[in-house]
Amino acid sequence: AVVSTQSGHYGRDRIYVAYSITYSVGTILSMQIPFVGFAPVETSEHMAALGVFGLCQILAFVNYLQANMSPASFNVLFRGVMTIGLTAAGLSFGIASFFGKIAPWTGRFYSLLDPSYAKNNIPIIASVSEHQPTTWASFYFDLQLLVFMFPVGLYYCFRELSDANIFVILYSVTSIYFAGVMVRLMLVLAPIMCIMSGIGISTTLSTYMKNIDSGEHVPATVKNKKKAADYPIKSEIATVMVTIIAIFLTTFVFHCTWVTSEAYSSPSIVLAARGHDGNRIIFDDFREAYNWLKFNTPEDAKIMSWWDYGYQLTAMANRTILVDNNTWNNTHISRVGQAMASPEEHSYTIMKELDVDYVLVIFGGMSGYSSDDINKFLWMIRIGGSTPEGAHIKEGDYYSSSGEYKVDKDASDAMHNSLMYKMCYYRFGEVMTEQGKPTGWDRVRNQEIGNKDFELDVLEEAFTSEHWIVRIYKVKDLDNRGNK
Repeated sequence: AVVSTQSGHYGRDRIYVAYSITYSVGTILSMQIPFVGFAPVETSEHMAALGVFGLCQILAFVNYLQANMSPASFNVLFRGVMTIGLTAAGLSFGIASFFGKIAPWTGRFYSLLDPSYAKNNIPIIASVSEHQPTTWASFYFDLQLLVFMFPVGLYYCFRELSDANIFVILYSVTSIYFAGVMVRLMLVLAPIMCIMSGIGISTTLSTYMKNIDSGEHVPATVKNKKKAADYPIKSEIATVMVTIIAIFLTTFVFHCTWVTSEAYSSPSIVLAARGHDGNRIIFDDFREAYNWLKFNTPEDAKIMSWWDYGYQLTAMANRTILVDNNTWNNTHISRVGQAMASPEEHSYTIMKELDVDYVLVIFGGMSGYSSDDINKFLWMIRIGGSTPEGAHIKEGDYYSSSGEYKVDKDASDAMHNSLMYKMCYYRFGEVMTEQGKPTGWDRVRNQEIGNKDFELDVLEEAFTSEHWIVRIYKVKDLDNRGNK
């Protein structure tokens, strides 16, 4: 609406009616969702949309006055109303913000404007995989043909600037930017990519289809007149172009079907891999572990794990967890990170403070599962050290002397003595994972672990799944007074 107004495409009725109805109905419907509530009218992120809605009302009112007043009277009234209106709006916004009626911008919103903001200031936001920048490989994997046809559609929209085309151009440009900042916003980009690519393919086909010789009989006089405007082998070139587009569309269908079946149809708790003989191997360790928790622990047991598994534990194991995927409580998640990164004695103090009964970790060194807690451990260290209580946790202490993140004999003492390292590699030094490799060979890091011979002091192993992907430990009770 704003761009249409500035570019001279603003219609008195079209954009006013369209935007007012869309904003009003959309906002009211979104507020019916309990989780959303009054956020669309109380948070700073939504103030721009509300401002545009107000601007449309003002423009409609100005147009009405201009049509019913003399130019001199209108100019006097317009200056007075604008001065009073802008002052009142600015004061209202400032007072509402001061008293907390309008929430400030969140860290996620700042990350959209400045991609480095979260990494430098709020590591919990940067640690979420959906908040990582989108790679070119991800763009092609998810969109394939649309990546190439999108610029074609954008070009045709720029050739004929109408209200509709200006809208889709703005939608395209902003979506491309935000999808590049956060991979989760590929969902926002997908609709406009389909629209723009559809425009590009449709216009291209329309251009070439009319140049294909249909084979119908054409009088000689008409044929001779057309030859002057035709270029050589015009029909053949058109046929080739239409055939190429048809092939691309066919491969696009097969690609989409394959991506849907292979990448977006498997549940994240049931893992699959291919063996050396090509047969499919199923890893059902998550459900195995959650069922064990559900049937072998007290109903009021409290489970400490990293936040990634919070919702799964709540839904499938029906047990109380300390942190979950709703990552708004940075302080609480930081406390869990401190427990994972600290030596056993310090971790035990934190676990007792949080009233923890069991600790769950995900370990891929046996099976080759790369999304395990050792690979996420650096984020636990960063988040744990981001609050005053974790000031003693320094990321550099967990690197080797050469500045590398390692788990072998070159790893630092802080790494070897951390609770996370000990829970993942407890008894792992006795296991041979690959032929020709020493015991304790981590198949994800491709390293022989450096600390094999150790015992746990404050934890006892309660459960390890079939492929060692999920390991659960019970927190020992405090000794009776007087015991040494």
